[in-house]
Amino acid sequence: MYEEYEALRLCDYEKYNQQDAALFMGVSRPTLTRICMSAREKIAMAMVEGRKIIIEGGKVELDNEWMYCSSCGCYFVRNEGTETILGCALCGSPNIKPFSSEEMTLQVEGGTRHLYCGRGKCRGRRRQRCGGNEDIF
Repeated sequence: MYEEYEALRLCDYEKYNQQDAALFMGVSRPTLTRICMSAREKIAMAMVEGRKIIIEGGKVELDNEWMYCSSCGCYFVRNEGTETILGCALCGSPNIKPFSSEEMTLQVEGGTRHLYCGRGKCRGRRRQRCGGNEDIF
């Protein structure tokens, strides 16, 4: 399930505490705990019993240009072969511009680098990943 993947990513990989991860996902903390327990149980079963873990999903596009809508704050991917974009994929506004990954991932404040989610769901919150001159990626 996508929810299990997202819960493990936030709690175990990104090191959010459960309260913040639950807020980010829009669920209660006890619900997040149940989702994490279910995911960990499945991973443990696969490891102990030698089962496959298959992750599959819909169409994924990674190399296309990202766009940003100034009106609604939506980030979306420009489809391959599209010469011009008439408007935002969400609200239809013509106030769109190309968006670089550097703008989304790093903001330098007082020598400390922070990672922003860039998807509009963090409401301005950020999470410190590293300090000094280290690169995140």
